[in-house]
Amino acid sequence: MSRSYWLTNVRLEKGFTYNEKKVITGTETGKYHIKIDSGKISSILSAKEWLPDQDPQHDAGGLLMVPSFKEMHIHIDKTYYGGPWKACMPAMNGVKTRIEEEQALLPQLLPTAKARAEKMLDLLLSFGSTHVRTHCNVDPVIGLKNLEATIQALEGYKDKLTYEIVAFPQHGLLRSNSVGLIREAMKNGANLVGGVDPATIDENIEKSLETIMDIAVESNSDIDVHLHDPDQLGLFTMQRLASMTEDAGWQGRVTVSHASGLADLSVSEATSIAERFSELGISITSTVPIFRTIPIPLLRERGVKVELGNDSITDHWTPFGIGDNLEKVGRLAERFRMIEERSLAGSLQYITGGRTPLNQEGVKTWPAVGDEANIVLLEASCSAEAVARRSKRAAVIFRGNVVSGSISSFEATGV
Repeated sequence: MSRSYWLTNVRLEKGFTYNEKKVITGTETGKYHIKIDSGKISSILSAKEWLPDQDPQHDAGGLLMVPSFKEMHIHIDKTYYGGPWKACMPAMNGVKTRIEEEQALLPQLLPTAKARAEKMLDLLLSFGSTHVRTHCNVDPVIGLKNLEATIQALEGYKDKLTYEIVAFPQHGLLRSNSVGLIREAMKNGANLVGGVDPATIDENIEKSLETIMDIAVESNSDIDVHLHDPDQLGLFTMQRLASMTEDAGWQGRVTVSHASGLADLSVSEATSIAERFSELGISITSTVPIFRTIPIPLLRERGVKVELGNDSITDHWTPFGIGDNLEKVGRLAERFRMIEERSLAGSLQYITGGRTPLNQEGVKTWPAVGDEANIVLLEASCSAEAVARRSKRAAVIFRGNVVSGSISSFEATGV
């Protein structure tokens, strides 16, 4: 593609509109020309201005421009997606039932793991995600084979998205004696150390968390641990993780996925652990489940970074999921009654790494000259409408290249 071009007539948000009572009634937008050079935004001009050069032009036709999305919790290594439809069997013993199922299922899925992962990546791209954090099974059943398939799939998409891989001991770090395998995974392409339910799966909170932290420190890696345990058990586990994070000096390098126990706590308990997480830079990733939804607005108010993910898309854990993070943030807005313009617009931060097109307190304003040209063009008048209506994605751009959809003469195959 050309190294330099103009994306003309894009719609950008300028601020909120108010009535005589100073109540927000909508979002003011305008049309702009965006210069993209070597994969970055190099100039932002009003559409009323003349273009200063003869570089190629691609007309966005008034489509809304927002930052591309981040899919922060998914499992691309074990999925039915791209294959025949299958619903789930009942899990009579919860998570342990699913783990037992994987003893037979993982070897069966391995021959198609790479191809199905690629299909899932195409799906995520089509919905606007240009960054993916995937958890990948590392366990005695499959060894590092799922990791190998995952790396192969992701490497084929390195010009379309960025990615992180969590070495995930789904069958229990201690329970399945996977400590050595996780250490090997960290030397063979995994970026983060994972874990799952130190209480109910590993049955040893201290040793499980200590081992996770030890491996992270040894490999100089971040941590992303699944915590589903309820109520006080979940709270205690999070408190211990916080203490170990502080002791190890691992501030800003730990994520708790799900943090389901937060849904069971009192406001004062949830506030206390939220403030502790904020102090230590521990983030939370949620799938916004319909049941046991954690108090995301409270967490954000207390300074906790919260991001969203789809988790699974049609596998033996769940038949549900479409891979659309805009749908996830729309569900979040519905669940917490974010029905007015400011809240809807601000909610976009949960899927963009904290960026929104509107200048709001605590949120990085976007776009700015120098930003990477990672962009979603939407059929919407403003980001509030995009969230509420889950607006159609017309094109997705990664580092200046269209990687899904098309606009004007600019298609996913290049300029």
